[in-house]
Amino acid sequence: MRLQNKVVLVTGSATGIGKAIAKRCVAEGARVVIHGLEDDLAAEVVSELGAEHAVGWVEDLTQDGCPQRLVDLAVRAFGQLDAVVNNAAMVVATNLHTTDLAFFRRMLEVNTLAPFALIKAALPELRKRRGCVLNIGSVNAWSGEPNLLPYSVSKGALMTMTRNLGDTLMREDGVRVNQINPGWVLTENEAQRKREHGLSEDWYRDLPKVYAPAGRILWPEEIAAAAIYWLADESGPISGQVVDLEQHPFIGRNPPKDSSTIPVK
Repeated sequence: MRLQNKVVLVTGSATGIGKAIAKRCVAEGARVVIHGLEDDLAAEVVSELGAEHAVGWVEDLTQDGCPQRLVDLAVRAFGQLDAVVNNAAMVVATNLHTTDLAFFRRMLEVNTLAPFALIKAALPELRKRRGCVLNIGSVNAWSGEPNLLPYSVSKGALMTMTRNLGDTLMREDGVRVNQINPGWVLTENEAQRKREHGLSEDWYRDLPKVYAPAGRILWPEEIAAAAIYWLADESGPISGQVVDLEQHPFIGRNPPKDSSTIPVK
């Protein structure tokens, strides 16, 4: 039980990677705050985990006061807060020509500024527990696919914030800040996006090796397994680190000459 007696707040945990992380946290002995945008989905996760292990909150993270309300809920429900997982994010395919400033600002608000606000709100509680923050980024942070311009920039900014605060908060407050950058993960939302692109229900079963050398893409549970190390005490004083979680080298890897038939991640 690597997270015994810890309390972990996971944003965007009603579905996908966040849900998998929350479930794995409970399996490792933690109690969790479930957060999302859909009442029914958040309630399902809380019900599955049990009221003694989980409490839910449904609200847009960019709303004034939402980060503090999440922190207050953790303390009110479980008496403490040991870790924050900044997982909630917008994933929308747009490029230079299809992106306007209003959309770009919204992407940064959700993917970069909301995590900043939550870290700031949680810091007094994390300081008490010598806790930690785990930011969930993306391999697209390093450059990004052509049709993921605002998303990639937002994750790149998150990565810089992780490195900056990982040093600052460890030095000043004893709070670790690290980040994992998942590659292509088969979440519910990813499956739905591909269906909307016109692909078959089982599109993920027949992917070119250049995109999936193992013959498949990653499962949310595999990202959750990696997250536990950074949330547990076994990672010691390590802070300000970013780890890519993909089945092939991302930087410097040559794509096929014709990649137009494969939708963006």
